[in-house]
Amino acid sequence: MEKYIVKVNGKEYEVEIEKVGAGVQEVKSEPEKAATVKEPAVKSDAKGTALEAGAAGKVWKILKKPGDKVEKGETAVILEAMKMEIPMVATVSGVVNTVFVSEGQPVEAGDKLLTIE
Repeated sequence: MEKYIVKVNGKEYEVEIEKVGAGVQEVKSEPEKAATVKEPAVKSDAKGTALEAGAAGKVWKILKKPGDKVEKGETAVILEAMKMEIPMVATVSGVVNTVFVSEGQPVEAGDKLLTIE
């Protein structure tokens, strides 16, 4: 068995490859152990409730910046996926503390977009 790190769309995954026959290779992957996905850069002083991407896509527009007030249900970030705009709405009311993404940046479902205090 040999271990390799494979990068797919900027995310790193650890895979094990075992040679099973002449010229044939089988890739075995255990998702719970193999996927070593890097979290978006998060500052240690970031506090509050995280607004996470609801789908994989690209950040199309950031409507709120640090210090802006936001109401529960208000759109804070808009993602673009398959030529559709997907609004990411605040789950709580408060003030935007930290924005972790920039416009044009690709994101995966569950990535932190910003925090609200």
